[in-house]
Amino acid sequence: MFQKNMELELLIEDLGVDGEGIGKAEGVAFFVKDAVVGDRALVKIMKMKKRYGYARLLKVLSPSPYRTKPLCDYYRQCGGCQLQVLEYTQQLQYKERKVRNNLERIGGFRIAETEYDKQGILFHPMIGMEEPFFYRNKAQFPVGTDKEGNIVTGFYAARSHNIIPNRRCCLGADLNEKILDIVISFMERYHISAYDETSGAGLVRHVLIRYGFVTGEIMVCLVINGRSLPMAEKLTSQLQKIPGMTSILLNVNEKQTNVILGSHVINLWGQDYITDYIGSVKYQISPLSFYQVNPVQTKKLYETVLAYAGLTGRETVWDLYCGIGTISLFLAQQSNCVYGVEIVAPAIEDARNNARINGIENVEFFVGKAEEVLPQWYERERIPADVIVVDPPRKGCDIKCLETIVNMQPERVVYVSCDSATLARDLKYLCERGYELKEVQPVDMFPQTTHVETVVMLSHKKPDSVINIKVEFGEGEGKVPLDNIVKRAAAYKPKERVTYKMIKEYIEAKYGFKVHTAYIAEVKRELGLPMYDAPNAVEELKQPRKHPTAEKVEAIKDALKYFEKI
Repeated sequence: MFQKNMELELLIEDLGVDGEGIGKAEGVAFFVKDAVVGDRALVKIMKMKKRYGYARLLKVLSPSPYRTKPLCDYYRQCGGCQLQVLEYTQQLQYKERKVRNNLERIGGFRIAETEYDKQGILFHPMIGMEEPFFYRNKAQFPVGTDKEGNIVTGFYAARSHNIIPNRRCCLGADLNEKILDIVISFMERYHISAYDETSGAGLVRHVLIRYGFVTGEIMVCLVINGRSLPMAEKLTSQLQKIPGMTSILLNVNEKQTNVILGSHVINLWGQDYITDYIGSVKYQISPLSFYQVNPVQTKKLYETVLAYAGLTGRETVWDLYCGIGTISLFLAQQSNCVYGVEIVAPAIEDARNNARINGIENVEFFVGKAEEVLPQWYERERIPADVIVVDPPRKGCDIKCLETIVNMQPERVVYVSCDSATLARDLKYLCERGYELKEVQPVDMFPQTTHVETVVMLSHKKPDSVINIKVEFGEGEGKVPLDNIVKRAAAYKPKERVTYKMIKEYIEAKYGFKVHTAYIAEVKRELGLPMYDAPNAVEELKQPRKHPTAEKVEAIKDALKYFEKI
């Protein structure tokens, strides 16, 4: 019916998880990049699947009332700002729905339609920005050449490593353009080569710029495919003239890889870091430091974390995935002591240094995986936890980390997430084991994009009432043998039924791809796990069996481990 390159008209009725418009024709859904809810559009089919297709926007026949003119001339080519054509208040509503839908669909939570009711969860409106442009304090510009051999810098086109020449990003600080002009002019004048990803030849790979929004301090770091930069003094003399310039560095990355930064840093001029503030806490930021890119919203995010932690000055707090200690130091101001855990050793060095420069002594930092450090210190040292704060990467918390949180039974758990799908999965685990989801606060840390940060607060459940019963254990008349108690508890312990749907949702949330039910069955069969007949088993046997890839086999095994089936 529908074929590639066919043109058709669509009314865009919804937005997908990546911000693409969704319209239907004869019951078939089509995903259209750059389309907005309410658009009537002419599109061209680019790819067809069994039940849906992908189409390219050719022309907006009737624009949506929510469509707005993008500030950036390269909006459609770049793909970095997926929502720039959507009016900002609608962006906030879209992101709220995204968080709400994941909590309901993956986590199984009931979110009240109104802001709050007695049976629901307190879901706060999205915290947006007054000025949703030019907010980033960090930018990484790839450097390359165009077809004529001219040096260019900008951003990669969507799903490629083709550089779109653009020195003025509407999300970054205004000063970025001036710095890039100086760097490219220097390279052209002194014949400094740009790196070529295909051959691995050339010198300058990226230009990293950091800016302290409070202090006004600026860092420029050139990522190079070598150990030195010819005529470096000419570059530093030009950059030094920019007000606020504090640090000019080289970062050495000689590996043929997509990873931007190497581990070795060379100081060309000034300090090895810049400083900035979040609230009253001062931070030193190096090229390798993880530091939130939106300082305005970061302050609001951390204030939410602090409020959800409910600190009175007497609590022991664990901050997992702590980075350079940004949240840890915020929490330390209102708690008895804070323990931070981070796997990146240089980040822990920065965290300890940030504690020192702020005169904060009630914090201690550990290098290692949260899922290893937390159980070790809890089981060996019996360090308690009144509050645990987690801010994991997109893949969410490791299962061992979640198990230890449940065992430690903190009064509160505050979860900061950059991916509401894995957040919902982890919340489901915690809430099935003694916790209750109380509040949800989405924060728009990345306006014009589909990304959204979420802070949630969980509270440990308390029994509704207590009945005092006197029981004597032991042998003899009127006493209850302990062995009997253990046997009866084991016999009546309910077994959670793990469905194929649960396994598929877990894999899609964590790995980003889907697996067929038949693949799960095949892996279970190979592992010798119990199998159950399905209504369509006979029909499936008539079809040639497809075997899952090694990647999908590992994902299925991971899910089976997660649900404690192996």
